[in-house]
Amino acid sequence: MDDLEVLLPARQQEQLLAELAALEAVDAAPEFARRLRCFLFALAGRGIGGLAMTRLISVFNDRLSQRVIALTARHHRLPQVDWCWLAMGSEGRHEQTFVSDQDNGLVFNASDDREAAALRALFLPFAQEVNRRLAECGFALCSGQIMAGNPAWCLSYDEWRDLFIDWVRRPEPTALLNATIFFDLRPLYGQGELGARLRSLILALTTDTPAFQHLMAANALQAAVPLNFRGAVAADGAGALDLKKSGSRIFVDAARIFALTTGVGVVNTSERLHGAGKLAGMTPGEIAAADAAFSHVLRLRLDQQLADRAGDEIDSHGFKPSTLHEVDTAILLESLRQARRLQQRLKLNYLL
Repeated sequence: MDDLEVLLPARQQEQLLAELAALEAVDAAPEFARRLRCFLFALAGRGIGGLAMTRLISVFNDRLSQRVIALTARHHRLPQVDWCWLAMGSEGRHEQTFVSDQDNGLVFNASDDREAAALRALFLPFAQEVNRRLAECGFALCSGQIMAGNPAWCLSYDEWRDLFIDWVRRPEPTALLNATIFFDLRPLYGQGELGARLRSLILALTTDTPAFQHLMAANALQAAVPLNFRGAVAADGAGALDLKKSGSRIFVDAARIFALTTGVGVVNTSERLHGAGKLAGMTPGEIAAADAAFSHVLRLRLDQQLADRAGDEIDSHGFKPSTLHEVDTAILLESLRQARRLQQRLKLNYLL
């Protein structure tokens, strides 16, 4: 069943998707994106669970991005080879909030390095325009330039393969950082089989390289759970928390490691927990608790973004635990304890 069918009444779904399918001018996409964003703001205000709401945001963003890519492609003479637009990071995991920048790449078939260079020169103007068009629709350009319009991430399948092999076999700090983004890839538009082949390659590499697994786990433990020695929430000097860096990231990192270690091919964090958690030594109760805690942290991030909203824009000021009532404070505390338990599982599994 389609994700939108689960999360939206049929009439609203049909209206939105029909309007998007009828979009014929890429210049009209930003206005549609603005109205879609307002609709999602209103829907998020109804208190939908964090996992469901981020999935819904991501699915709509997928559909809009796919339409922008398709319309942009009409204005470019693209080479007659198989290619695929790749979604990465939170977009790849279907976990986007209202504050998400672009993380994407492009893969294409080429027979050798010389052909790859020639094809890249043809794909780059198209990819750069797509990045610009998506930015006009509210998907901010990646500050780290992890975008298909960057020649570094517009690569042939063989070039991507060589990169992944190098990152896994010689895991330096930059390689570990790249793994947290690129190893969450999924095909978004084009020849999906190319993206699927990259997913299979990543799993083959990571499941067969214990040293890389160990370093990924050690890197994940660098994120400190914001609990003080009394077990209370530890906010910064301004009384705020970064619920991405010190909250949802901990669940994302642990689930990614479990999946890449056990060969589970899904990229969504909840699906990774359920698909790989047992193989990593978690009980069904532990998996359910971690999943619920992750959803709650995502919900709090969305609530903060809504609170920081000014019209169509969000100027985030950080999450302040002091604004929660007693029950929500208790749930936040338990969610952070679940994050700590996941890190303890990493320590146990990888002898850290």
